Amino acid sequence: MKAFIFDLNGTMIHDMEYHTRAWQYLFNNDLGGSFTWDEVKPQMYGKNQEVLVRMFGPERFTPAEMDSLSLEKEKRYQQEFLPHLALLPGLMEFLERAHQAGIPMAIGSAAIPFNINFVLDNLNIRHYFQAIVSADDVVLSKPHPETFLKAAEALGTAPAHCIVFEDVPKGAEAALNAGMKAIVLTTTHEEGEFTHLPNVLHFAPDFTDAFFQTLVK
Repeated sequence: MKAFIFDLNGTMIHDMEYHTRAWQYLFNNDLGGSFTWDEVKPQMYGKNQEVLVRMFGPERFTPAEMDSLSLEKEKRYQQEFLPHLALLPGLMEFLERAHQAGIPMAIGSAAIPFNINFVLDNLNIRHYFQAIVSADDVVLSKPHPETFLKAAEALGTAPAHCIVFEDVPKGAEAALNAGMKAIVLTTTHEEGEFTHLPNVLHFAPDFTDAFFQTLVK
């Protein structure tokens, strides 16, 4: 028995540039910051509220203000990314093969439901996933394993029998902490950034890589 757990942004869709762009605009144009692209990009992990705290400190915003800023950022991201919304090459075929083979699948993402629904419904792929774990479903973000452990539990699969698909080191580290192997899509980070993680099985630019044929038999 095995199961697949997918991160969303940067793993299923190649959209991290749009998230970074939306955050940079918010930080600099709405919040008076002067952050460069290289300062913003490394912070693109975890919950939106955590991103705001990392960039501005814990005292700058109330929880209600962070929720409002988070939504504004996502609206900007969706508006800009929608014309480009597409699964990574080969992923639709991979999902269909796994579905036909009866492999249970879940999404384990730090995205809020507003963004997960944006992807699943616009691309009509919700039926492939038996479970969805979003930022709203966990207390502790990646690299804590809570996201992936909850996904495995929802699928009724032992963590050791799950394979995680990720694109960032913190996500692959979360898989390691959950006792899961990981496959890394190199959309946003280079292989050398994962050398400290012994659980990475493979690196690939997208799902057309021949390795994915070996996962579904």
